[in-house]
Amino acid sequence: MTASDQELRRQVLEEVQKHKANVENDPYRLQFHHMPPAGLMNDPNGWIQWKGTYHLFYQWMPFETDHGAKFWGHYTTEDFIHWTHEKIALTPSEWYDKDGCFSGSAIIHEDKLYLFYTGNVFNESGEREAYQCMAVSEDGVTFVKKGVVAHLPEGYTAHFRDPKVWKKGEEWYMVVGAQTTEQEGKVVLFRSSRLTEWQFLGEIAGSGENDLASFGYMWECPDLFELQNTDVLITSPQGLQADGMDYANTYQSGYFLGTLDESVPHYRHGSFKELDRGFEFYAPQTTLDEKGRRILVGWMGVPDQFEQEHPTIEQQWIHCLTMPRQLSVRNQQIIQQPLEEYQAMRGPVLLYSSITIENDQKAVRGIGGRSTELFIEMETLDDQFALELFQYASISYTKKDNVITVSRPHLKDKSQTEFRRVKLEGELRNLHLFIDSSSLEVFVNDGEEVFTSRIFADPAEKDILFTSIGQTTFSIEQWSLSGFIHHSRLEEEK
Repeated sequence: MTASDQELRRQVLEEVQKHKANVENDPYRLQFHHMPPAGLMNDPNGWIQWKGTYHLFYQWMPFETDHGAKFWGHYTTEDFIHWTHEKIALTPSEWYDKDGCFSGSAIIHEDKLYLFYTGNVFNESGEREAYQCMAVSEDGVTFVKKGVVAHLPEGYTAHFRDPKVWKKGEEWYMVVGAQTTEQEGKVVLFRSSRLTEWQFLGEIAGSGENDLASFGYMWECPDLFELQNTDVLITSPQGLQADGMDYANTYQSGYFLGTLDESVPHYRHGSFKELDRGFEFYAPQTTLDEKGRRILVGWMGVPDQFEQEHPTIEQQWIHCLTMPRQLSVRNQQIIQQPLEEYQAMRGPVLLYSSITIENDQKAVRGIGGRSTELFIEMETLDDQFALELFQYASISYTKKDNVITVSRPHLKDKSQTEFRRVKLEGELRNLHLFIDSSSLEVFVNDGEEVFTSRIFADPAEKDILFTSIGQTTFSIEQWSLSGFIHHSRLEEEK
């Protein structure tokens, strides 16, 4: 551990302690989502299971509620309920990462845990430089940096980041998000047999590739993996313009389904589809666990999208991560579903069968709360159905056009309402809601569509109202959720 690394860790602990009371007393602190102990959290990193323990790293700016020279924070769990906040994994302490240890991934090799990340540097002229770097751990907690393993190829700007590494056969592969000197977003592929030296193979996807027209000026956070005999590429393009109900956020996150040929290299794929239709979702990353499940975690935020309007910045923290979600493919579409482990947080079930509402709005006795799981099964629906959450957000469905909408007050201009919509493939069958102190995740039709959003309602509001235009009959199951059980080892930095 270098002197620079030690000093940065000391400064972080001091900052966390300074804001500890304000942060922990904020009523918008979440019960079953990961948050920073102070400052800003963004992308999930290094998401992996090793020796039975899940390691979830994250981008962390501890000194500001804004972006800057990022650290890697670190959570671990064995059951998704009991979580430990480990010591800081990476600090921006070296010449090749002094302005930020940007996003990356993790692999297991020779019984060690390897991290790959982008070292962000601004040189003496103020120009950005980018280096793909590696760090290694024998215990999963303390990481030794090994320095730069891949340099910037010709033809690309220094917006070249977020390595995701995997092994196929005897070779290692790495995708990196990139921007060409012509300002086109791309995903590029590297190959290695030793991990310390990487050969640049070329572009596999992006603007102008595979019959895709102009499609953004930068593609961030690529993740390429096999799921049910299909090669899935998840990426976060920047620079897409809103198109009807699509691309409503400042930046998007979505996926392609296709086939990767590493030898060319070439990725033949279909159309781009957004992973999540809510207000806050970006930079997702997946891992394959020891049970064979492909599990995704995303950032519940979007860069450059009214971040400084979040009320939590007054308490010196901002943003969180999504719930982990299990992925599958059905009818050429990614399906996302909550992990079964979350059922361990459930209290007693409250069950109502065949509730009928006709041209009315009403509450249902006992249904509500701010740390709640709610499953609604539709039985009959004539025209329109809606839920109003805490006099703040709403979820509505119109049968005529088969569109589901989530709305809330605009974060900056609260006199205005903003909307996120999607047209469903079939009629609305069910809604599965996970409501936390200041977040909402809605799984529609068993995870065919998902809406993830922050909701900053009055903390005292607990009521959920149901509305029907025409007649609607539905059933409800509700569980109060106990939340995560946390332990912190950050103090051991001392």
